[in-house]
Amino acid sequence: MTAYAVVIPTLVPGSLADCLAALAASIGPGPRQIVLVDDRAHPDPGALDHPLTVLGDLRSRVTVVASGGRGPAAARNAGLRAVTTPWTVFLADDVQPGPHWCAQLDRDLAAEAPDIAGSQGVIAVPLPGGRAPTETERETAARARARWSTADMAYRTDSLKQARGFDERFRCAHRADVDLALRLLDAGLRIRQGRRTSMMPAPPAERWASLRAQRRHADDALMRRLHGPRWWHRAVAPPGRPATPLAVTATGTTACALALAGHRRAALAAALGWAAGTAAIARTRIAPGPRTHDEVTTLLVTSALNPPAATWHRLAGRWRHRAARSWRDVAG
Repeated sequence: MTAYAVVIPTLVPGSLADCLAALAASIGPGPRQIVLVDDRAHPDPGALDHPLTVLGDLRSRVTVVASGGRGPAAARNAGLRAVTTPWTVFLADDVQPGPHWCAQLDRDLAAEAPDIAGSQGVIAVPLPGGRAPTETERETAARARARWSTADMAYRTDSLKQARGFDERFRCAHRADVDLALRLLDAGLRIRQGRRTSMMPAPPAERWASLRAQRRHADDALMRRLHGPRWWHRAVAPPGRPATPLAVTATGTTACALALAGHRRAALAAALGWAAGTAAIARTRIAPGPRTHDEVTTLLVTSALNPPAATWHRLAGRWRHRAARSWRDVAG
């Protein structure tokens, strides 16, 4: 049996209890440690009472640490510092380990060669059968398929500590995951696909989720600085298309400036260009979905707001990270 710890960063959503209950019910050698990292800025300890009760006999193996609301990378590092086992397994608090997850994980880790630094789990997202998936459901499925996602990822603890853990300058969990994996690969280590399975139900749709997600563009600027302009190719990730939001934002800004200057015809032409660009973005997002009134409204509104938000975060990220050094140098 391979000793491992499970680290779960959390903001204590309702899904945390389901995650822990599924872990406790899984057949196979259980974790030596369970580290819950409370990443709320102002933790309320009572909020963890119910999730912890579902663990049963595993309750005595739980350590709760606070990371101060500094983001997913800092939360994972806080959990890593509490780990004393050879392997550290990161789980997202909305992932439910499968019924044989512990046994499958034990086989995954036992089969790994010394140069294997990590093993990634297989995550299924249940999608509706009677209608097209919403954007939230499609995004959840994409997150589950993402390479090196710490939604279910096991790493050798020594490899993580030698790499100085996750780069805490990243505010997006997946970009921090990819950065860590690329650093481990650059060190001559390998990451393999495991066979353990878990499930990630899609969360309820939230109107402003895509607007908040635009913050990832600042992280893309840091990824470009650290790993070059084709980092997405190595990560097998879809490349960003900065020209589209930038062009739409520039056209809208131009329309406003021309209107203020009294150039009505030119302003109208620019406004029509902005409307056409925004409509194209909205159409791309609406077409694959169920096209309900609520989702169409959400996608229309956010398709107008997302381009300026993306442009702002991208430019701010390029300025903020213009002289970024490697995380090893920053972390000391």
